Amino acid sequence: MPLDSAFTCFQQQLSKLAQPQKAPAMAAYMQHHFAFLGVAAPARRQACKPLIKAFKGCTAARLLSLAEQLWTLPEREYQYLAIDLLAQHYRQLSVQDIPQLLQLVQNKSWWDSVDALAGVIGDVLFAQRSMQMSAQADCQSCMDAALQHPNFWLRRVTILHQLGWREATDVTRLFTYAKMLAPEKEFFIRKAIGWALRDYARHDSEAVRGFLVAERTHLSGLSYREASKHLPELGISTRPRLNVCSA
Repeated sequence: MPLDSAFTCFQQQLSKLAQPQKAPAMAAYMQHHFAFLGVAAPARRQACKPLIKAFKGCTAARLLSLAEQLWTLPEREYQYLAIDLLAQHYRQLSVQDIPQLLQLVQNKSWWDSVDALAGVIGDVLFAQRSMQMSAQADCQSCMDAALQHPNFWLRRVTILHQLGWREATDVTRLFTYAKMLAPEKEFFIRKAIGWALRDYARHDSEAVRGFLVAERTHLSGLSYREASKHLPELGISTRPRLNVCSA
């Protein structure tokens, strides 16, 4: 299917599902950063599933081009649809496509799209790393570069991209990123540090416990609390919050 035709079909599918009466509440949930059609996620996914499935086997360039086109539309559901497309076909992407995904992260940025794209990026890197393990290729070096980027949403992606990797997690990277980002005041960074550490603790609680003990004075209260939520049996209690700025 030509890209223009696919783009039109996606627009038509979502337009048919629009429920304007639901749009204000959806916009309010996202703090009015975006307009909405009023299409719920289950309805969007069900209606567009056949169209998305049709892109199996197509080139990364076509996938990314369509995603970028959908990103230009004002209603937020189109960005969600672009992410659905990329998430379904992440195996057709490679580490060479990460820069374009990071461009999407920086466009119309909010936690909903950023975190979903972090998942896509993580899936791409995980698959690439598994394929290239014998060659000792460091696919995650692109995340090292993003860690230094002035856009804090990109830095959030770096700390979140290994969510769910469990035993395959590059622990050195996880802890190094957490230490490098620890001084930041941005809420979304502090929250992400805690989230990433808590997720890895499900696989190796002792390693996370050791990290939290060693870095306790350097982590923000928010990062520490989020990371230690499931570690009470290891003797880590929530650090008292001294004032509203400590989070």
